[in-house]
Amino acid sequence: MTLSIVSQSVRRRISAALFASQSLFSAATILSFTMTPIIAAELGGSDSLAAWPSTITLISRAILAYPVGWLLDRFGRRLGLSAGYLIGLTGALVAAWSIINGSFIGFLAAAAFVGGSRAASEQSRYVAAEVYPSASRSKAIGWIIFAGTVGSVLGGPVLGEPSIALAESSGLRPFTGPFLVAGIMLAVSAAIAFLLLRPDPQRIGREIEAAEKQLVDGQPVADAPARPLGRIYAPILPKLAVASMTIGQLVMAMLMVITSLYMRRNGHDSSVIWWVISAHTLGMFGLSGLTGWLIGRFGRLPMIIAGALVLIAACLMAPLSTDVPPLALALFLLGLGWNFAFVAGSTLLSDHLLPAERGRAQGAGEMSVAIGAGIGTLSSGYLFDFGGMELVSLVGLAFSVALLAGTGWVALTRRPLTQAAASSD
Repeated sequence: MTLSIVSQSVRRRISAALFASQSLFSAATILSFTMTPIIAAELGGSDSLAAWPSTITLISRAILAYPVGWLLDRFGRRLGLSAGYLIGLTGALVAAWSIINGSFIGFLAAAAFVGGSRAASEQSRYVAAEVYPSASRSKAIGWIIFAGTVGSVLGGPVLGEPSIALAESSGLRPFTGPFLVAGIMLAVSAAIAFLLLRPDPQRIGREIEAAEKQLVDGQPVADAPARPLGRIYAPILPKLAVASMTIGQLVMAMLMVITSLYMRRNGHDSSVIWWVISAHTLGMFGLSGLTGWLIGRFGRLPMIIAGALVLIAACLMAPLSTDVPPLALALFLLGLGWNFAFVAGSTLLSDHLLPAERGRAQGAGEMSVAIGAGIGTLSSGYLFDFGGMELVSLVGLAFSVALLAGTGWVALTRRPLTQAAASSD
């Protein structure tokens, strides 16, 4: 395989396959996730249980993130991603069965399957970056995250109400519809990944690293052995990369997971709820292509700072009104702040990894992200039950300010080092 072939037909096909599979996965996730807190509260008999399925999903994702990363390194990206989508299909079917039979425990079990699927699918942005030279990785990551835009439209306003109506017309409980339709989309995602991710992106990544002829400890990066996790994460920048993704995910999940229940308690029906969640997911994914360009133009750290500032604005706005337009704007900003912090953090982490350690090291980072999101979702139900949307937003605000302060400190302390290096050249 020549580098020119990699950079044209193969690279484009793999990028398109990843985009298509992630678009469908995102649509399936949003379609089923939007009603999950409402279903959980009904099955469990308490508002405080509304966030339990989302929390179980994230706990499962955290537990499986590192093993999934290891499997991606051991067996390749194609098989790993395909298996992840099939696990999600299993979760969707178990969820539908649980709704039909009124089983809260079964619904939690389905959430655990979804977590395993997320552990694999979240690696797709790194897989996309792997088939591009280092200078283009932020755009590749942004492009795959942009795939969620399809999900923000297809997964809610387009398929939400029709999937419920289809279930009712078939004699099933209404909320089984979104999960059954989600299962179909996950099956198609698995087929796309299995059939089109050829040759395996892991192999292409090694080819690119060899062509760029980067060196680590005097030997080519492509041939360098994987480092222990302690050594990978010893420098401050990989730590900050994971912190940016983790805090962004925590704040975003804390507010997003409770929004559907918050709106239902204030008299909004499911069609309006889906539009607000769609505005949020549009903020999460819709500008990802622009985010990749901004990261290349202004740098990783400034974009993390920008993300923290937007998250702060979202947390301040969310509890101010229950009217749909201001709430939709607050949720849009919540998604956009997450996007800035998440894409910039992902790119920053990818910058510091060797080919032989990517799956494992990224899996460790995803474990931290999932734990943070799990804390956010689990606490959101209790915070909402105790102090309403005001308390949920206040806690999110505190984490956002911490991210802003930490990143600002790192940027300021690294500036003298950068200036010293420039003056010595």
